[in-house]
Amino acid sequence: MKKLLLLASLLCLSSILYGFYIKDGQETTDGDFYIGMGTALLFLVIMPVFVIVASKGKKMKDYTLSKENIEKMRENQENS
Repeated sequence: MKKLLLLASLLCLSSILYGFYIKDGQETTDGDFYIGMGTALLFLVIMPVFVIVASKGKKMKDYTLSKENIEKMRENQENS
């Protein structure tokens, strides 16, 4: 899955770079299309899939600021 995400990210980045390349030499709006599609796919598809894959198996309770976690932080700070 990580290799697939890396490949998709590289394809989106190459699409963006290609869009800038053809936009520089022509007066058409094809460059804007490639830039927009690369950016949209990168942030609307690849980024959420990466977050889901990266957070798989982790407890979200450990990363939230709850009363229990605040007390743990205070105990750790006093012990230091």
